[in-house]
Amino acid sequence: MTRAQQTISIAMLLTSLYLAVFMELVSFPRKIQKEIVPVIPFWALISFGAYLLFKLGWGVFTFNDVPQAHAELMAQIKEARADLRAQGVDVGADD
Repeated sequence: MTRAQQTISIAMLLTSLYLAVFMELVSFPRKIQKEIVPVIPFWALISFGAYLLFKLGWGVFTFNDVPQAHAELMAQIKEARADLRAQGVDVGADD
């Protein structure tokens, strides 16, 4: 089973469980049924967004600098500028 099939299967399972509870095929106490069950999709959406924001922030926080890659990129830029100058293209000043 691919990752997409697994994700779709889990989403369909959760959706069918929610609909069974929402349509009162599975009974809960009245207060839960009328006050909590209708807002579960909004709660899930907000929780998922918070999780994604956390993952993004964590990725930015733990992002590693790679000085070797920077030096290699700058060397490639100088090489490309020299090559373009040899072909007669004005590429601006060297930094």
